[in-house]
Amino acid sequence: MNHDSVIAVRPHKTIYRDGARCVKAFDEAFSKADILNEALNQARIEQTGLNIPKLLGVNTVDGKWAILTEYVEGKTLAQLMAENPGKKDEYLAFFVDLQLQMHAMTCPLLNKLKDKMHNKISASGLDATTRYDLHIRLDSMPNHNKICHGDFNPSNIVLTPDGTPYILDWSHATQGNASADAARTYLLFCLADDHAAAEQYLDLFCRKSDTARQYVQQWMPIVAASQLVKSTGAEREFLLSWVGVVDYQ
Repeated sequence: MNHDSVIAVRPHKTIYRDGARCVKAFDEAFSKADILNEALNQARIEQTGLNIPKLLGVNTVDGKWAILTEYVEGKTLAQLMAENPGKKDEYLAFFVDLQLQMHAMTCPLLNKLKDKMHNKISASGLDATTRYDLHIRLDSMPNHNKICHGDFNPSNIVLTPDGTPYILDWSHATQGNASADAARTYLLFCLADDHAAAEQYLDLFCRKSDTARQYVQQWMPIVAASQLVKSTGAEREFLLSWVGVVDYQ
């Protein structure tokens, strides 16, 4: 296999181009089950008709499990925002419109968002009283079945030279409440230390989806707690500060 170029290096995985293919290679920190589940998510989302890279296979590369997809030529929305700061408002509006298009679709075979969050909260390391409160609050939130990406941020959107958007990285995909997905995106902007974009994003999402801002905010402590499992350092401290918000206004 030819490693033409490394596209990205993430904790415990490397993504590189191999001709017309994109290879995501995982190390031993990822279980075989998680890798196969990510590939299955991608195959199921592909059937919805959303613009995503086509799944080509799951294989071992240099002794590591890897997911092979088609390589999509283009730039990420994050790159375009950095290169064209004067167009950031336009890009954010486009970003929200794309997320809402995704939320308008369903994929009945995906895992349920609430089930995943309950499991994550249980493994969060939080004390029993806090976990109990979060489980109760999660159960009280409305049940929906919309496609939720789980890591919807500008670096996971690629625009081809003709402007066609492709959504990448479906490892966290579930079906559930769109406002939980929006809360996660808001927190991702904050974790990237772009609080102005986080607020602008949330305003756009709520206006375009006709969703009360307070409703998305009710999800934030729950979503923050569910992200604690693999977080460390400053990221964990930030998430813990959100978990402690009981009635955010």
